[in-house]
Amino acid sequence: MASTRLESTNQGAMTLAPLKHRARFHTLTVAEVRPLTADSVEVTFTVPPKLQGAFDYLPGQHLALRATIDGQELRRSYSICRPETSGQISVAIKRDLGGAFSTWANSELHVGDELDVMSPQGSFTSTLQGLEHKHVVGVAAGSGITPLMALAHTVLAASATSSFTLVYTNRTALDVMFLDELAELKDRYPARLALYHVLSREQRSSSLLSGRIDEEKFRRMLDTILRPASVDEWFLCGPFELVQLCRDTLESTGVDRARVRFELFTTGVPSAANGDRGRPVIIGTGDKTFQIEFTLDGQSNTVTTPVNASESILNAALRVRPDVPFACAGGVCGTCRAKLVSGDVTMTENYALEPEELARGYVLTCQSHPTTDTVVVDYDV
Repeated sequence: MASTRLESTNQGAMTLAPLKHRARFHTLTVAEVRPLTADSVEVTFTVPPKLQGAFDYLPGQHLALRATIDGQELRRSYSICRPETSGQISVAIKRDLGGAFSTWANSELHVGDELDVMSPQGSFTSTLQGLEHKHVVGVAAGSGITPLMALAHTVLAASATSSFTLVYTNRTALDVMFLDELAELKDRYPARLALYHVLSREQRSSSLLSGRIDEEKFRRMLDTILRPASVDEWFLCGPFELVQLCRDTLESTGVDRARVRFELFTTGVPSAANGDRGRPVIIGTGDKTFQIEFTLDGQSNTVTTPVNASESILNAALRVRPDVPFACAGGVCGTCRAKLVSGDVTMTENYALEPEELARGYVLTCQSHPTTDTVVVDYDV
């Protein structure tokens, strides 16, 4: 997976430099577990010098964590919440109702524990070639603040002329993650950080900041506090309904979708993420089959899947290569991305790939199902 890395210039601007990470797990030690709210924690891992290059990252990227809980291997992706710091990397984990991994991490994860952590992935990153005089806007809900913390820090520190506006919505003040850190950031950059807390279940002094964000309220924000004509790049992170509402509204006001980055922490159809874990498939005599060929780490493998199984490329590949990269298996994180070299597939869901990636032939293998006799994909491109 190719990505890019922001580097400082002598003038304080940010430029893009190549960065490529293979989606590989490494064992890291937990250095700190810090409570953020009653149901969320910040987990910091120690990154030893020998792995420093494997954990370089861009603000906005995420980590996939892997643990065996009650005898079952679970993988979950969590956004990196701090600007890059040598020797450590941090994510925030909010407890989900009924979430086995997030509940375990909030109650059972301790300093000194070891966890499998994948090298940073994700494209929820800035495409700007420099941040001088740039205005970046973030809209976040709940734990969607996590990647925007790293982004806000980076944008504001990059240039004395950059600015960041953050609209952050929660149910109540007690649900606000990184409350103190946001206040400190506002104190550090009072003229360049505009911070708006919106509470859906608490009355605030302004009606604009009270209640849930619907289309009418978001349009009022665009007319008053956000003003799209002044914005160079948008970042949206939260549940599907809010992200889609903001994307559609921005497009209707003339904002180019290429300037709108988005990431979901739920798709609205969580049941769709279950099942792709390399489950066994039986091929009966005479069954019509598809042949899937894939390349990973320079090694090519072939696996056969019966047509009637409606099996994803990821599931089929995992039966012969357990190191095939994936995290959410729900079309959200993009960890399983590969390039379609030949053949055709249908994708059930796609919340991770940008239009330009689709145009270049990339697919999410967790959501892709063969429609031709032979399909060839490459994870290394």
